[in-house]
Amino acid sequence: MPPRWPRKPDRKDPAYRKLDDRMNFAVHVALFAVCNSGLWFFHNLNLTTWEWLPWLTAGWFVVLLVHLIYISAIANYSETPPTST
Repeated sequence: MPPRWPRKPDRKDPAYRKLDDRMNFAVHVALFAVCNSGLWFFHNLNLTTWEWLPWLTAGWFVVLLVHLIYISAIANYSETPPTST
């Protein structure tokens, strides 16, 4: 069941931005799991020699790790956005 939001969703709302970023990350993790498990399944089933597959998996995992670090440590979810100079 999708999460309920008590007011109109708006990217200016910091709580909504945080929830939206985390749900976006969850979708990316799901896509990573589905695609990579399917590729590795057929790689093992057909006994193929895909030298690029470990690099793809490792690279995609690094991108997911950077995404996680960004949403958990770097992203600013304060009420007032910082002013640019």
